[in-house]
Amino acid sequence: MAHVILTVRDFAAARSFYGVLLPFLGLTPVIDSPEYFYCVGGRTALGIRPASPAHAGEAFTQERSGLHHLCFRARSREDVDELHALLVAQKVKIVHAPEEGPWAPGYYSLLFEDPDGIRLEANFVPGRGLLEPGARRGA
Repeated sequence: MAHVILTVRDFAAARSFYGVLLPFLGLTPVIDSPEYFYCVGGRTALGIRPASPAHAGEAFTQERSGLHHLCFRARSREDVDELHALLVAQKVKIVHAPEEGPWAPGYYSLLFEDPDGIRLEANFVPGRGLLEPGARRGA
C-alpha cells in the first residue's frame, strides 16, 4: 500500500496524537502544515487532514461504509508492548491490551483508538508475517 489519508474531526488533537505515534512507528514527517500532516516510512505513508466544515461535527463510526480499522505491522512482540506503554502514558483509549490472536501462529496485537475514535491496531506476526489461509475472525 502506498499511502492512507485519514480525514479527522479535530485536526489539532489528531496532529498531536499522530505526531507522537507515527515517528514512534518509524514514519518521518515530510509535510506538516496547518491542514495536512503526512509521514512516510518504509514503503508506505499515512496522512491526516481536517474534515470539511459541513462534516466537522460528525463522529467516526466503525459500522459505516468505509474504514473499519487500520493496522501497523511491528517487528517484534516487544515493539507492540513498547507501543502499548507509550499509549497508556499518553492516556490513549486502549480497546484491547497486547494479546495473542487466532489469525496466524504467533499473532500478537494491540487495538486502540485515535482522538476521533478511529480504531488502530499494531500487530506482530512471526516469520514472513502472512496470515494462515482459512483463519478468520472480525476485529
